[in-house]
Amino acid sequence: MTSTAETSAEKVDLFAPDVIADPWAAHAKVREAPTLQIGGFMGGPPMFLAARYEHVKSVLTDPRFLTNPPEDADIEDIRNGVFQHLEMPEELIPWLKNLINASDGDDHARLRKLVSYALTNHRVSKFRPRVEEIAAKLLDDLAEATKDGSPIDLVQAYCYPLPIQVICELVGVDVEDRPIWKTWSDAMATLDGKTLPGAVRAALAGARALIARRRAEPKDDLVTALVQVQTKDPGIVTDDELVGILFSLVTAGHQTTTYLIGNSVLALLEHQDQLARLKADPSMWAQAVRELQRLGPIQFGQPRFGTEDIELGGVLIPRGMPVVPMIMGANSDPRKFPEPEKLIVDRLSVGSESHLGFGKGIHRCLGQHVAYLEAEVALRGLFTRFPDLSLAVPRDEVPWILRPGFTRTKDLPVLLGKPSS
Repeated sequence: MTSTAETSAEKVDLFAPDVIADPWAAHAKVREAPTLQIGGFMGGPPMFLAARYEHVKSVLTDPRFLTNPPEDADIEDIRNGVFQHLEMPEELIPWLKNLINASDGDDHARLRKLVSYALTNHRVSKFRPRVEEIAAKLLDDLAEATKDGSPIDLVQAYCYPLPIQVICELVGVDVEDRPIWKTWSDAMATLDGKTLPGAVRAALAGARALIARRRAEPKDDLVTALVQVQTKDPGIVTDDELVGILFSLVTAGHQTTTYLIGNSVLALLEHQDQLARLKADPSMWAQAVRELQRLGPIQFGQPRFGTEDIELGGVLIPRGMPVVPMIMGANSDPRKFPEPEKLIVDRLSVGSESHLGFGKGIHRCLGQHVAYLEAEVALRGLFTRFPDLSLAVPRDEVPWILRPGFTRTKDLPVLLGKPSS
């Protein structure tokens, strides 16, 4: 067995300019190294980087890996270091850490159970008519805004409005409160230390106000359901945990889906042969969004910590040392996906979920069924309504946001072309 001292290569800085500029190449280099590499970011402690599919899947599914360091281990909490680097006020750091997917054991099971029933595939599928209605209205607005043939930024006009409206309706965020959540999620997306504290405080106040309103005026939404569960059993969830649940669902529930839809439009325009297949056989859209998520925006997941010494890829990882699951590297691993750089719309079957874009195991993304539904409805509706849609600028002029964690289109200038009748 290889020891930690035998891992080769110098430390890989996941925030280094060359890594941010070309994360695909950086992940591939780490993945194809002869052994697990050591990395880190923001001056934090060293971490092992798992980038091969089998290694990433093991990190995500092995119950010995937790999202928090063992309590009795003298291990630095990486998240504290990140937020301290951003000069985040000490009292706000717990709110940025204690989300559903940052808990373990009984706490994680309890919190996840509270919301998972509302986001099952069966329940989400019942929301399809409403998602289609929202998409149709946005497509009408697109047609009206571009009736003179002018270009439009698809991210701001379509990719963002659809998922934020869907998740807010599912959760129960009132229309007047949605700008607060956008400010909060934008600050989280950019990790802007100057704007993040104010955005967190505003979102905290908004979440508490929403919970109080639902106690006084119940509605048919998830917040009301959670409040009613708490009323029946006050010990099952605290007010602070309710706020944390709202943070998790609203921000994660629209941010990555916005990225997925925008990136997918661009990918399909770059793979006209695959787009033609979808236009000829729309039944493949459900498969296509799985493949598009495989090639999606997520670069890596939150670090995991072993509860004991664990062997991974021939390396003995000491108890408590963090391991980063490099999702982009795994999802482009040719050992698992032949010709991984190619978009093949029927590569993945619905239900198999072999890609790791939504994670795996007990921390798999709660909103994956919502995201799949939104992306399928959004993309199918867009290319059906505007079959001649094209980029309004050369491909190399499409602005990207390249930062650690996500790779996505910042704007997506398009010409819609003549709408279908």
